[in-house]
Amino acid sequence: MPSFDIVSEFDRHEAQNAVDQANREVQGRFDFRGVDASFELNDEVVALTAEVDFQLQQMLDVLRNKLIARSIDPRTMDIQDPELSGVKARQNVKLKQGLEQKEAKDIVKLIKDTKLKVQAQIQGDKVRVTGKKRDDLQSVMALLRGEQGPELALQFDNFRD
Repeated sequence: MPSFDIVSEFDRHEAQNAVDQANREVQGRFDFRGVDASFELNDEVVALTAEVDFQLQQMLDVLRNKLIARSIDPRTMDIQDPELSGVKARQNVKLKQGLEQKEAKDIVKLIKDTKLKVQAQIQGDKVRVTGKKRDDLQSVMALLRGEQGPELALQFDNFRD
């Protein structure tokens, strides 16, 4: 039976490249001259450091653009609240990897509500969809990419006929 997996992941190497490019852009920008501003990637968290919170917003835009240029969906970004101390402003951006249980249940419910002849089951941090017709599976993909789909960065892997 045809099947595919719904996952939410990103390429760590591309994320590191995006952070490096964002650092280079911030160092070369005129409005950041003389400012101690930087990005740092640790595991799945990007730490932004600047002098004021206004600069953090500009840095977020730079990071978002660099991630998009590296084919990483900006919906993977979970932006935390900024931490303001006397001279420094810090903000963490968590890059989400994998589907949480609640998100996976919402996807399964959305698929079942379509009344298509497919089965969806949660397998760890991914959802496997199986069906007899390839067209039904492609309809599910279109649904999840469309307006009714969740606000998540989803990829479709392991498509088998």
